[in-house]
Amino acid sequence: MSLKQPNVVLVFADQWRAQATGYAGDPVVKTPNLDRLAAESINATHAVAGCSVCSPARASLLTGRYPLTHGVFVNDVCLNHEAVSLADAFHNAGYDTAYIGKWHVDGHGRSNYIPPERRQGFRDYWKALECTHDYNGSAYYAGDSDEKRVWEGYDAIAQTRDAQQYIRDYDKDHPFLLVMSWGPPHAPYETAPEAYRALYRPEDVVLRPNVPEGHAAQARQWLAGYYAHCTALDDCVRDLRQTLAETGMEEDTLFLFFSDHGDMLGCQGTDKKQKPWDESIRIPFLLHYPALFGRTGREVDAMIDMPDVMPTALRLCGLPVPETVEGLDFSDCLKGGTDPSDGAAALTCPQPFGQWWTGRGGREYRGLRTRRYTYARALDGPWVLYDNETDPYQMDNLVGKPEYAELQADLDAWLQRRLDAVGDAFLPGMDYIRRWGYPVDERGTVPYTT
Repeated sequence: MSLKQPNVVLVFADQWRAQATGYAGDPVVKTPNLDRLAAESINATHAVAGCSVCSPARASLLTGRYPLTHGVFVNDVCLNHEAVSLADAFHNAGYDTAYIGKWHVDGHGRSNYIPPERRQGFRDYWKALECTHDYNGSAYYAGDSDEKRVWEGYDAIAQTRDAQQYIRDYDKDHPFLLVMSWGPPHAPYETAPEAYRALYRPEDVVLRPNVPEGHAAQARQWLAGYYAHCTALDDCVRDLRQTLAETGMEEDTLFLFFSDHGDMLGCQGTDKKQKPWDESIRIPFLLHYPALFGRTGREVDAMIDMPDVMPTALRLCGLPVPETVEGLDFSDCLKGGTDPSDGAAALTCPQPFGQWWTGRGGREYRGLRTRRYTYARALDGPWVLYDNETDPYQMDNLVGKPEYAELQADLDAWLQRRLDAVGDAFLPGMDYIRRWGYPVDERGTVPYTT
C-alpha cells in the first residue's frame, strides 16, 4: 500500500490521568468522544510519563531525550536547543510546523513573550503562552508579535477553534505538524464552563479505593471539577476530528491524543503529580492513523514513555530519527511487531521541587514500571513495590516483606542496570540544581517564574 505523507496532529492535555476516561473504566466521567476514538485507534494501555511533571515531560516530548540529558528536570527553567527538536525534524522533512496553547519550557516568565529562537523550531504558526491556569482569562502571543492577547472565553475551546481554522485554511502541497497543548484539566478544577460543571456533583463521584477516608470529601470536590474539564476537552477532541473529516484530511492524518502526566486527586492521600504511583505516571495514549492502521481499535501494552513519542511519530511518517534522540521507536511495535524496550519504563524524580516542599513527603526517586510491577528506590533505599496485577490500586507495599525479597532484589538489579546504562548516579536533587546552575529560592528549590 502506498501511503501519502501524513499530517501529524498531537493533542495533549495537562494532568489528565489515564484512569479518567470512560473507555478506561471510570464510572463517572463522561468522555463519549474519546471512547469513540479509542474504539477506532491504537490504545497504548501502559503509556507513562516517566518524569511526571509539566516542564520535564514537555521537554522530553520536544527533544526525545530524558530529563537529566535535556536538563529540564524541574519546572520553570529554559530548554536549550542543543538537540534536533520535534519541530526541527519535521521541518527538515518539508512539514509546516504549528503550535497552539501552553508551552512551559521557556523559563523566562510565565506571562512573557517567547521569541522565535526559543520556540524549539516551531516556525510557521504560533499562538502560545508559557503557562497560565486562568482558563477564562488566558493570554497568548501570536506569531512574532510581542502584543499580549487573550483567548475568548474558556481557553481550550478557543484554542481548539483556532486549530480547526488552521486545518480548514491549510492549502499547501506539503503536510503539517500541529501540536495542540491544553491547560486543563490541571487545577484549578472548578473553572470549566458552567454547562460542564453542571454535569457533576461531588456526592455522585465514585472514588478509587486508594483514597483514604480523611481525604474523601476533598477528593470528591476536586474530581467533580476535574471531570468537568475532561468533558469539555472531550468535546474539543470531537470538534478537531470533525474538522479533519470535513476537510478530507482524516484518512492521512496521524492523530495522537495523550497527556503530559496524571494527577493523584486524593489517591494515596496526596495530590498533584511527581510521584511513582499510577495515578501520577500513567497517561492516555490514543493513536489514530486510518491510512496505516485502519479504523478498528486495538490495545497494545507497550511501555511507551514521553521521550518515545518523537521517534515513534517520525518513523510512522517514514522519516529519520535524529541522532540526538534517546527515546525508543515503537512504530514497529504498534504495527504488531516487537517491543523495543526491555519491558519497563523508567520512573524518575531528580529533584522534588514545588509542592513537594510543603510537608507532603517529597523525595527523589528512581524506579521502573513494568507491565506487572511498580518499583521505586529513594535515596535511603527501596521505597515502594507493587504487584499491579493482584493489587491494581497499589494499596499493599511489598517492600521489606520477606516473601518478596527475591522479587525486590531482581527489580532493584534491573533498575540499577538501567541507571548504569544512562550514567545516572542517582544523586541528591540539589546536586543537579548546582550542576545546571539553576537559581534557588527560600525553599531551597527552583522558584516559579511569574
